[in-house]
Amino acid sequence: MKIPERLYKYRPFNNLTLDALIADQLFFADPSTFNDPLDCKPSLTTDIDEDALAEILAQLVEQRVSAEMSAAAKTIKYRGPKALHHIAAHSRRRAEQIIAEIRYNATNPNYEFNDPALWLFGQHIEDELMRRYSRGIVSLAERSDCPLMWSHYGDQHKGVCIGYSVPRSAAADLHKVTYGGSRLIEASVVAAMLNGNDDARLKVDKAVLTRKAIDWRYEREWRLVGPRGCQNSTLELEEVVFGMRCSHMVKFAVVRALERRSRTVKFYEIRERRGRFLLGRYVLDTDELAVSLPSRALDVEGFFPPIADEA
Repeated sequence: MKIPERLYKYRPFNNLTLDALIADQLFFADPSTFNDPLDCKPSLTTDIDEDALAEILAQLVEQRVSAEMSAAAKTIKYRGPKALHHIAAHSRRRAEQIIAEIRYNATNPNYEFNDPALWLFGQHIEDELMRRYSRGIVSLAERSDCPLMWSHYGDQHKGVCIGYSVPRSAAADLHKVTYGGSRLIEASVVAAMLNGNDDARLKVDKAVLTRKAIDWRYEREWRLVGPRGCQNSTLELEEVVFGMRCSHMVKFAVVRALERRSRTVKFYEIRERRGRFLLGRYVLDTDELAVSLPSRALDVEGFFPPIADEA
């Protein structure tokens, strides 16, 4: 997988964007907040029998509950062999309880499916897979001059596009999005993943994290995966590109905010390509910005002599 020399994050200009630039941070978003409800939402194909599905669900539930209880125990400093035994027993009981509820609900005569148990197990496994992937995502694009990206994510050209290079240390967490195809993932592949099969894990990861509808292909998206929330950037900030409608004051503020940074940042601005529906990226003349900014409104009075009072 060849990673582009630059990847870009389109942003409206606001306090969060300024904070991210100055503090060199990235926000890893919860996939459930994405504008496409089908994004990061795989569909399970139940290609194995009910007992095998129950085993998958049991493993997923036990792992989740155990992780939740272990985190809580760590917070209250509740440790030791008894704590571990209690966590394991409770996780196992919770899994057994959910499986028993599914098998009971599957006897409901109102279900119109041929095999309600398979469908119910599939739904619960899908939910557990989504819970398992509690990672955050930073969405990045391959280019800084896409008109649709500027309109949709760059506050209609009033925002900025931040360019990053990818250090080798961050490459393993970066994934290229695949557009189109199916959201289906076989239950047998999930079972293989839980049994330690790396190829199966990669296949599930792609189905959950890196597949989108073909309509989104104009984004040319790459995804950086990490803990949710605001994190120190693992990418190298290289450039800031300003939209066509971005104000001179915003440009001046960003340039001044980053001018003393230990690693130099380059600045560009987007302009139209005359007579065509294309955008061009041009080097920003920072010296020209500094000629008139910051300004002082009362300085204008100095250009005019005082008016003498009439006798």
